[in-house]
Order: sequence, then C-alpha cells, then structure tokens
Amino acid sequence: MSKTNQTMVTEFILLGLTDRPELQPALFVIFLVIYFITVVGNVGMIVLIRIDSTLHTPMYFFLSHLSFVDLCYSTNVTPQMLVNFLSQRKNISFVGCFIQFNFFISLVITDYYMLTVMAYDRYMAICNPLLYSSKMSKNICISLVTAPYVYGFANGLIQTILMLRLSFCGPNEINHFYCADPPLMVLACSDTYIKETAMFVVAGSNLTCSLTIILISYMFIFISILRMHSTEGRRKAFSTCGSHLTAVTVFYGTLFCMYLRPPSESSVEQGKIVAVFYIFVSPMLNPLIYSLRNKDVKNAVKKIIRSNLQVK
Repeated sequence: MSKTNQTMVTEFILLGLTDRPELQPALFVIFLVIYFITVVGNVGMIVLIRIDSTLHTPMYFFLSHLSFVDLCYSTNVTPQMLVNFLSQRKNISFVGCFIQFNFFISLVITDYYMLTVMAYDRYMAICNPLLYSSKMSKNICISLVTAPYVYGFANGLIQTILMLRLSFCGPNEINHFYCADPPLMVLACSDTYIKETAMFVVAGSNLTCSLTIILISYMFIFISILRMHSTEGRRKAFSTCGSHLTAVTVFYGTLFCMYLRPPSESSVEQGKIVAVFYIFVSPMLNPLIYSLRNKDVKNAVKKIIRSNLQVK
C-alpha cells in the first residue's frame, strides 16, 4: 500500500477479554472488586508504613514503593477496562493509547527492579547483619529506590518512541484490554522488525538481569539461613524469603510468558489470560503476601485500631 493511500488511525478499539456481551456485567463486578481490594490494600500499606515509626526501616521503605508502583500500573489499566465493560463503543484515542503504553512499560520495568532491590535488602539483612545499618543508610535507600524509577521510565520512553515510528493505517481493533506491545505490533502496516527486536532485547535482558540478581541474592541468603543456630531466626528468615519468592514467581513467570514470544493472534489471546495475573492478581495479593503474615505489620494495625477506639 502506498503512503498516499494510507488513512492513519486516530483511535483504537479495545476488544477486551471477551466479545460475549452477557459476560460484561459480571466481569465488571469481578474486576471492580479486585481493583477495590488492590487500592485499599496498597494504599493502606503505604499509609501504615508512613505513620508507624516501628516500620521506618529499609525493608518497609522499599515495600511502600512496591505498593505504590503496583497501585499505579493497576490504575493505568483498570479504570479504562471497567468503562469498556459497560460501553458499546470500547474506544481509546491514539494519544491515550500510547500514554497508557508508555506508563505500563515504565511501571512494569520499575517493578522488576523494585523486587530486585528488596531481594538485595534481604541479602544485606541476613548475610551481613553487622554492616546492615551502614550499608543501608537513608541516602543509600533513596538511591536504590530512585534508580528503578529512572531506569524504568527511560526504557518506557524508548519503547514508546520506537512504537510511534510504526505506521498504523487500519485495522484499529486491539485484541486486548489495554494497549500492549504484541497486539499493537500486529496492527502496524509498516515493518516491525526493529520494534520487535527491541521488545525481545529489553524484556529479555531486564527480566534475566533482575531475576539473576534476585536468585544470586537468595543463594547467599539460603546458605546463611542454613548456618543459623537459632530455630526462631531461621523460621523468621524463611518466612520473609518465602513471601518474596512467591511474589517473584507469580510476577516473573507471567511476564516471561507474555513477552518472550513472537507477536501473533494466538500469542495475543494467550497473553490476555497471562496479563490478568500480573496486572490484577499480583498487585492485589502483594500486600497479603508481603505483609499480613508479618508480626510487625499486625502489631502496627492493632496499635492504630486501639488508638482509634480510645479516641472514640
């Protein structure tokens, strides 16, 4: 098709999870409940960590930022999805689609390295407890938490620029519930080789690099735990590590399935199901996985409840 005959796309249609209209109201309720739990859980965790002085430690500082990132990238997708469940025309503007695309890529990569920073924090706490205070000072913690944001948003900007270099001249129906890499590339009417290669390189390198750091950290952590003589100390360390590793397994496993495949209609259909886990399920479960089994968090919640009852 020659460039003179191309009609450039000005908006996209999000086909969503299913095209069966009878399921839309039920899906709306399900995902509204999931989003409500996600917001309450993550906002509650951020507020709790901020107001309780006993939680002013590096571990909870990083956890509060993980909750913030989880909340942001869930919010980046969910409101538009909920509106589309109840709408006849499930459209999103061209600019809105690419803003959503940019923030999603940026926040997901930020999440990779926030999980990595948390693994490093556990490594320092368990393997080098005598040096922990000096090695995890306030300035170092701020630097460690700033780096994922800067790196994530730089990656997101580059990926967005590469996607904007593609031509979209129709059709404009995105076979997904948000503006994602593979389904957008399927719609491009220009050569996607550079963008496809960049997607594999960026997704593969970031997933592999961050996961490798996490696994190496935990290799040293498990060695240190096995050398512990205290049963209580060993139990507490295993509990902390188990929570983090559960979240890492869910998050990274689904992302490997999502990105390390060539874009096609079949992979996009499979990607919808995979995306539900890391966009909705993972942010909802993280406050539970990381914190509600934690004695410090439980004590902080009880303290706040008691103080509110006393005021009344």
